[in-house]
Parts: sequence; C-alpha cells; structure tokens
Amino acid sequence: MRAVFALVLLVGMGLAGVAVYMIQGYMSDLETALEQERSFNANAGKLVEVYVFAKAKGYGDALAEGDVQLIYWPEKSLPKEIFREKEKLFPPNADGPRYIMRSTEAFEPVLASRVTEPGQLASLTSKLEKGKRAFAIRVGMDSGVSNFVKPDDFIDILWTGSVPGYEGRITRQIENAVQVIAVDNALNEGQISSDTVAQTVTVAATPEQVARLAQAQATGELTLSLAMDATETIEGTVETDTKSMLGIVEVAPEVVAPVIEQKVCYAKQRSGGVLVDTDVVIPCKN
Repeated sequence: MRAVFALVLLVGMGLAGVAVYMIQGYMSDLETALEQERSFNANAGKLVEVYVFAKAKGYGDALAEGDVQLIYWPEKSLPKEIFREKEKLFPPNADGPRYIMRSTEAFEPVLASRVTEPGQLASLTSKLEKGKRAFAIRVGMDSGVSNFVKPDDFIDILWTGSVPGYEGRITRQIENAVQVIAVDNALNEGQISSDTVAQTVTVAATPEQVARLAQAQATGELTLSLAMDATETIEGTVETDTKSMLGIVEVAPEVVAPVIEQKVCYAKQRSGGVLVDTDVVIPCKN
C-alpha cells in the first residue's frame, strides 16, 4: 500500500513539474509578445480615428456618409488635409454635398484636396494641380488616338510641320506623358461614349508647355499617342522625316578631278621659206 502511495506521489510530483514548466514557457511567450506589442506601439505612436473612402469613387460623384468609414491611423503620420470629425466632413447646415475632384480607391484617406467644399460642384480648375494650366488642343480623326482618349489618360504630343531652310516636313515629339483633364466638355471618363470622336482635348500643362503647345498648334499639325502613366517619360529628342522614315541615305556626288592636258611642243624647221613642225619633241617654252 505504501508503495502504491509513493508511486502516486511521484507521478503527481512529475505532472506538477511538467505543468509548472509549461506555465513558465507560456508566461515567457506571453511576455515576449507583450514586449513586441509595446515596441510596435512605441514605433507607431498614438492611433487616432480618421475617415477613409469605403468604396471607389469617380470624378464628379457626390460624397455621402455611406461612402466613408472610420479607421485607426498613426497620429504622427496624419496627412494635413485629412478629415477626423464628421461635422467637418459633413457639416449639418451645408448647402449641398461634397463632390469628388479626383478618382479614388477604397480605403484611401479622405483629403480636402480630393473633395469640393459642401455644395460646390466639381469644375475643370479643381482638376488642376498648383502651377498647372489647362490648355485645349484641337484634334480630329487624323489626330492619332483622338477617339480613344479619356479624361485622366496620359498622352504624348507630336508636331509635324515645315522648318525654314529644311527640305520637306519633319515630325518631332514635343511633349510626353501629359495628363488629359477633359475631352470636349466632359471632365469624367464615364461621360465619354466609346464611339465619341473628340474635337478638343484639354491637358494640364505648365506655362512653358502651354507656350510650346500654342506655338506648335499655330505652325503645324499635332498628333496624339497614348502613354501608360506619368512615368512614361522619354529622354532625348524623338524626330524623323520622310527620308529617315524610309531609310533613304543621301549619297554625296563623286568629285572628279579635272584632267589637265599635257602640252606637247615640236621642233620647227624652215622649208621653202615656211616654218613647219617636225616630229622632234622639244621642251615647251613658257
């Protein structure tokens, strides 16, 4: 009986030791996890609630309360124009809703630069960044991809014309990856039908680009080509003319040296009172 009691006691002590060991391991893991969380929170800083878009929104869409939601954001990384209070985003006595000025995706922060003031409609100027100007380019069926260009696309612009002192016409790319902000009177891609042939394409350009485009439009023809995005920039000058397009290489005319005829002088003799040439070659006198 005593042996059984001793065996049970030993088994119980063994199980207790295993339990203590497991509890110590669990507490160690828990302490490590808490330390990692404290380190993460220290790096992230205080989290605050901010408004983000709950769904994708297009240019010109009205903004409703169901289009946004609150999420936590690190306070030290807050954008300056972000909305944190519902009363500021949706004023109770507003004249109307806010409208989207830039196409957005879900969970993008709601910034003041992305929406209009309450009751203010989205306009062409709202699509311009600081320092940019809107410039309208006349286009047509022969302008490349005029029937495919939509607002917010990026295009390259090529000029074709004549240059004084240069034979024939040349084509040169004068701008690349310029953003389209309107096609005819439509500011939003959803307002453009697939069979629309644009008459004007309005781009956002710097004052220097506007001056170049105005000069190019007045002196030649403009052609458009679609680019993927604003990063599709091209270094150097892109230019061609008819001869280089067809691979025609001009060959310089062969210069033939003039043949100088060698003067030959013959000795003369008098015959019957008259000087006549003989077959004897003599040096010519200068």
